[in-house]
Amino acid sequence: MHAFDVLGDPVRRRILELLSDGERTSGAVTSIIQEEFGISQPAVSQHLRVLRENGFATVRAEGTRRLYAVDSEPLREVDEWLSRFRRFWSQHLDALGTELARGRRERRQND
Repeated sequence: MHAFDVLGDPVRRRILELLSDGERTSGAVTSIIQEEFGISQPAVSQHLRVLRENGFATVRAEGTRRLYAVDSEPLREVDEWLSRFRRFWSQHLDALGTELARGRRERRQND
């Protein structure tokens, strides 16, 4: 499965967001995903499996618990691929940063 196929699913993206804060048990991930997306535990397990099998997540056993974490290597590959497109938005972000700084400076001068 291609990285963008894996990341194209909103549930899998959300799981990666959760894991980006640190290791989580499968139960903790399942609880949040079920609440947010209304899907079953087996469906969440399937998404975790896709992430694991495609290298986006790792799992380790700790007793009876399974702890999931992000594996950053595939995300680096996505970042490298996106690098050729950054020129389309980086100038806009730089301009936004300039305008925000200008606004802060003007507020300080008016205080």
